[in-house]
Amino acid sequence: MGNPSPKLSGFNKNREEQVKAYKAGKSYFKATYIPIIAIFFIFIFFSECNTTEPPINGKAITLKLEDVSCTETWISLTTNLQLPATVILKQDNQTRSTINLVKTDTLLYIDSLLPNKTYSYVASHSGLSGISSNELTVATMDTTSHDFTFETYTFGGQAGTCTLYDVAIIDENNIWAVGEIYLLDSLGQPDPRAYNAVHWDGSKWKLLRLQFYTFCGQPSTGSYPAKSIIAFDENDIWITSGSQITQFDGGKQLMTDCIPVSVNKLWGTDDNNLYAVGVNGGIAHYHNGGWSKIESGTELNIGDIWGIPDGTGSYNKYLAADNSILKIDNNNQLTKINAEPGMIIISIWGKSNRLVYTAGDGVVLYKNNQWEKINRPDINTIYRVRGQNYNDVCGIGGSGSIIYHFNGYSWQSINPDQNNRYWRIDIKGNTIAASGYQGEKAAVTILRRNN
Repeated sequence: MGNPSPKLSGFNKNREEQVKAYKAGKSYFKATYIPIIAIFFIFIFFSECNTTEPPINGKAITLKLEDVSCTETWISLTTNLQLPATVILKQDNQTRSTINLVKTDTLLYIDSLLPNKTYSYVASHSGLSGISSNELTVATMDTTSHDFTFETYTFGGQAGTCTLYDVAIIDENNIWAVGEIYLLDSLGQPDPRAYNAVHWDGSKWKLLRLQFYTFCGQPSTGSYPAKSIIAFDENDIWITSGSQITQFDGGKQLMTDCIPVSVNKLWGTDDNNLYAVGVNGGIAHYHNGGWSKIESGTELNIGDIWGIPDGTGSYNKYLAADNSILKIDNNNQLTKINAEPGMIIISIWGKSNRLVYTAGDGVVLYKNNQWEKINRPDINTIYRVRGQNYNDVCGIGGSGSIIYHFNGYSWQSINPDQNNRYWRIDIKGNTIAASGYQGEKAAVTILRRNN
């Protein structure tokens, strides 16, 4: 009773042909996110960089690598020249741009690069000979593989509508999903007690009934549907149901709390720094054994949260708040970034404050403090996004049955089963997991990268 039904399939691409294609200046994929063009563009952002270090090695101009992806780089230029001043930036001994400096620290953004290639940069004064920077070498990231095989597992379906609302990967052999699954009892009748969590150990699934209070402050409990999950490790897992949260060590529940938000999603760094976001603009923070409410300034639904390092050892928390991004700093101070007209922000992910992915009716990047939409018909359907690096991002789109993967250079769609509908997605290492439903059954699809 309750045994899942596996479905097997695969997806392959010739990566060597891809590498040859972009080295030849051609696009391997017919539809690609970043076109290779003959003329490069550079945007100069005259804002203070995170560093205030003076020029090094006695140089009047210093270049320092701040960040790099497969196709773009961020470089800080520091100078002690008398300002304003004009400098020439060369890329591989060819003039890339002329820059009018008005500050001692300038952040340079350079795009339209090629993956897995090394570039050199030198900046020199345009009018005075002998004044130049150090030579900066920048190696762009290589792409990751689109080559995944997958299995879809289903649960229930005979005793009521089942679904799995959220999923978390600890490793490829330790995956959790939460929701509501109804099975038949020993007499063959529908059992109203839901299983609200499932666990994959690398070979089989186990169904669990975690207990939540029927009413906060009263002792009665039940296995009510679970909505969200975060797993710090195999012995530290947090799961929510409505406005309740329980800590689970993989074998037993350690404690259950009532919290001041009906939760849609969780994010945190550890079990002493945990954030919950949810309906009616609800935000709560767990620290030193207690929950505190953070005023959001909105009554709109907050559908997602993700933390991005701020360069000081702390994190900025980015929240998907329907028509805006809400940003919470290390002191829990909140600022609002308005979306452009017509945008819907349901999901959010990022590795750097310089490049944040949002998803709702498609993927829109918040890059260098500006909005940039990815205009491609299929990508315009993505409503969930997760990633682990600039070259390894995944999403859910189409009618909810398509999983997308971005390898740093191109997007690729994978359709495990057109009958699946996914709510959430997670990625870790070479594993992607998506949770949702298939008809009346709950469903989890696990994708494994082959190389």
